[in-house]
Amino acid sequence: MIDNRKEVQDSLSAVESVFEITVLMDFYGQLLTDRQYEIMDLHYNSDLSLGEIAEELNVSRQAVFDGVRKARQTLENYEKRLGLVERFREQERNIDKALRNLKSLEKKSPELVKDQNYQAAVELLGKIKDTL
Repeated sequence: MIDNRKEVQDSLSAVESVFEITVLMDFYGQLLTDRQYEIMDLHYNSDLSLGEIAEELNVSRQAVFDGVRKARQTLENYEKRLGLVERFREQERNIDKALRNLKSLEKKSPELVKDQNYQAAVELLGKIKDTL
């Protein structure tokens, strides 16, 4: 039973890692070299194995492994220096918090729903969140 929990935890960690890399790719992928971007795109977005990528690009599996490792480091370094992903997440959290606060006010004062400024604020925050 303990081993199963560890496997599930490892699987979740792996999924989170893949998700984190795809987010970094969304923000910084175009800053990679063309080859690094191609390898990362094939590996993370197209879900190809290192061997499949090596075969497609006519390079060794080790070259693909090194390319993935180096590109991941590059993406992580961009985030450390620029922090765009963290800023994006902070904006999302702030918008969610503002919407929750407005909904809380709505419960305390149901007449707010009729107020045009209140409706406009809720709608605007929703639109901003949708565009992030």
